[in-house]
Amino acid sequence: MTRIGLLSDSHGRHLITRQAVEVLRAEGIHVLIHLGDIGSAGVLEELVGAEAGGEIPEVHMVFGNVDLDREVLARAAEELGIHVHEPMGILHLEGKSIAFHHGDEEALTRKALAEEVDYLCHGHTHRPRDEHMGHTRVVNPGALFRARRLTVGLLDVEADDFRILEVVTRF
Repeated sequence: MTRIGLLSDSHGRHLITRQAVEVLRAEGIHVLIHLGDIGSAGVLEELVGAEAGGEIPEVHMVFGNVDLDREVLARAAEELGIHVHEPMGILHLEGKSIAFHHGDEEALTRKALAEEVDYLCHGHTHRPRDEHMGHTRVVNPGALFRARRLTVGLLDVEADDFRILEVVTRF
């Protein structure tokens, strides 16, 4: 069983990101994907940091439209062992294809849909989403900044289940 934790739009808020990672780790994730608008190296540290405890999952990321200093973020990610995909990543797990990008480039969405990937994960809109577009299930975990509810997503590829989980802030 492969559980993928999805988060997006941290916009430099590392403490909220820490709490989001804790929520996802409690669900037993195997892979963690940040869908862009990271905003700071502190956010990257929280994706792999020991503060959340437990085994560190495999971590992937893409940049978002507000990630202006990509060279600095890419270096920090590399030092932390985070896999950087640009502008879109694709993973093959449990016999399924999972494409992911930030969501601000419609051409990437069209490309993934044309390739009939099983899942397309994106952020950018700050709103959760779960819908089918042809063969592809398109999901968005919501956002960790400027959202009515701060949310993350849990995608269970084997069970074809997607859930939105709320992140309740403690400060």
